[in-house]
Amino acid sequence: MHGWLAVAGDSVVALRLPSALAMAGAAALTTVLGARLFGRRAGLLAGLLFAILPSTSRYGQEARPYALATLLAVLATLLLCRALDRSAWPRWAGYAAAVAGLGLANLFAVSLVAGHAFAVLLGRRDRVRLPWLVAVAVAGLVLVPLAVLGRSQQGRQLDWVGRPGVGDLLGLPGGVVQAGVVGGLLVGLAAVGVATRGRRGILLGLAVLLPALLLFVAGQVTPLFVPRYLLFVVPFGALLAAATLAPLRLAAALAIVLVTGLLGVPEQAALRRTHEWPRSAPVDYPAAVRIIAMHQQPGDGIVYAPRDGWAFLDLATTYYLRTDRPRDVLLAQAQEHRADFWATECARPAECLASVARLWLLLWGEHSDPMAGVPASRTEPLRSSFRLDRSWTVPGLTVALLSRPLTSR
Repeated sequence: MHGWLAVAGDSVVALRLPSALAMAGAAALTTVLGARLFGRRAGLLAGLLFAILPSTSRYGQEARPYALATLLAVLATLLLCRALDRSAWPRWAGYAAAVAGLGLANLFAVSLVAGHAFAVLLGRRDRVRLPWLVAVAVAGLVLVPLAVLGRSQQGRQLDWVGRPGVGDLLGLPGGVVQAGVVGGLLVGLAAVGVATRGRRGILLGLAVLLPALLLFVAGQVTPLFVPRYLLFVVPFGALLAAATLAPLRLAAALAIVLVTGLLGVPEQAALRRTHEWPRSAPVDYPAAVRIIAMHQQPGDGIVYAPRDGWAFLDLATTYYLRTDRPRDVLLAQAQEHRADFWATECARPAECLASVARLWLLLWGEHSDPMAGVPASRTEPLRSSFRLDRSWTVPGLTVALLSRPLTSR
């Protein structure tokens, strides 16, 4: 992404485009893989099913690595099929590179190798086992440093993740594809594909089932159970569903694909409003920043609340207001200096606030009393030294302007 942004810039389109291209590539490779395993019609139906899922729409435009992991999961599986057809070291090298890239995009996605293992170890060709083990070992060596570093950060990144129960496991399909009804339908069609497509159907089913079970089991002992971590198995579920539909008349199969897409329309529409939960609660960062830009004056300061959560109010302000923005008066150490997502704030807020006469508050949530959204440690110096001049609410956020009383200036 550093290289891409150096060339394309960091506009919203530039930030999202790699994910869109990766998800489009995943749909294309799903079609190719399906044609290879179950025939051209199954490949076409698989690509169409994958393309119309709400999860494909969501993660196909988020500036996060889930779309890339999905692309690499399908690519690695396709390269494995080629290597199993004709074992050659260049083919295994390509497979190793794809698995390493998969892990670099999402460490947990390497659990796909568990499904691959059954395809290799239960196969009829013994001479492919050693090259496969070597390829996996090489990919593993590439990923070990990242895994060690990631483990050291897990408590900070995933402290909000709880231990999953049986209900969470049963709800995985809907959570992964972002729509419960669509997830249930996809699982039902895929189950028929596993039951009716022989050895290939079973092996492809394992590529879906084993990562899900591993995520559930790992979630019992460490914070890890996040449904979107399984996005990379969705193409294989779509493939199995397509294998079920392929024997039908093409018109009937396409009608079922269409119905699947229509069932996902409410979630598709909601995802275009917001990715927050509930879907009826959008967050409009640009609108909040526009208010600040219109009314700010030289020398203004700004305080963000909360600072240690997942709102990233400071990053949003920096992105949408590139120059001449209010000074972050409580900032002690910025994110890039801490190698972290979160900045460190001033330990003595009253002293840090002393240098400003006007102060902006940018708060998560919509508050009639802006001070209600400020942490207790910051409320007292704000209330004692500033008065509320004006406040605005935009979807999901509150903007407030404070100033010192004339007698205290």
